[in-house]
Amino acid sequence: MPIQWFPGHMASARKKAAEAMAAIDVVIEVTDARLPEASSNPMIAELRRFRNRPCLKLLNKSDLADPLATRAWMDFYNRQPGVRAVAISAKNATEVARIPALCRQLAPHRDDGTKPLRMMIMGIPNVGKSTLMNALLKRKVAKVGDEPAVTKHQQTLDLGPGQTLTDTPGMMWPKIAYDADGYMLAASHAIGRNAVIDEEVAIFLGEILLARYPALLAARYRLDPAVLDGPALLETVGRKRGCLVKGGGLDLEKAAQILLQDYRDGALGRISLETPETRAQMIAAAEAARASAVAEDTAALDDEDE
Repeated sequence: MPIQWFPGHMASARKKAAEAMAAIDVVIEVTDARLPEASSNPMIAELRRFRNRPCLKLLNKSDLADPLATRAWMDFYNRQPGVRAVAISAKNATEVARIPALCRQLAPHRDDGTKPLRMMIMGIPNVGKSTLMNALLKRKVAKVGDEPAVTKHQQTLDLGPGQTLTDTPGMMWPKIAYDADGYMLAASHAIGRNAVIDEEVAIFLGEILLARYPALLAARYRLDPAVLDGPALLETVGRKRGCLVKGGGLDLEKAAQILLQDYRDGALGRISLETPETRAQMIAAAEAARASAVAEDTAALDDEDE
């Protein structure tokens, strides 16, 4: 089942962000390093290009991501005009401290000491924007929680002499173009649970882990990944973790939550759900499937007309 999630307050957040962007110099876009492109809101790119604003793209939670995949994404983004990509953990004070200087490099016209450097943090829900905001300001000014859409209001604060920082609510976009993106976002807890079915998301995640990180699964759950597919992996995790219901049956919802939480917490190891290569393959397959479906519909209509 395709996953879509666009709460009402996000339309208002987009409008306010568009208005505020007219008065900022650099967009700091926070993404999840484990799925940098799936967690990049296309509306943010649209807004900043309209205003011709440079972007510091932060691949946050890099401590949870596969370092080889992260390097590939850094190369991918740093080839784009007006973009500087950096992998960080918002919990690492040393890495966070570099951000204002990196922004100043992207806006050298603000480096004359007379005009403040105006930065804006943007991104989808639950990628760590509030944690980053608090770390930059060295005090708690934004509510942090392991739930998407915690921040609801935009605010601008002084970051120090000659620097301001605007924090924006997490913004999704009205329609997720690819089903795989919806499942990756759900697996990484960027989408509200009311919009997803945990078992389906866990099976999707399991298929990726079996294909790319079988050794991590074997080490975590003491199982043989070679004989499993996504549904069988979920059942095996359920049995290994004692997820039983009355009568001895498996509680697959609980098993799904265990697998998802182990991924989200990094208990499985350092995992990335996409690379530039796998993303290109996913998009090509999805577009081919769409073209085939259109061709079949057209043929069916032609048959009806005859």
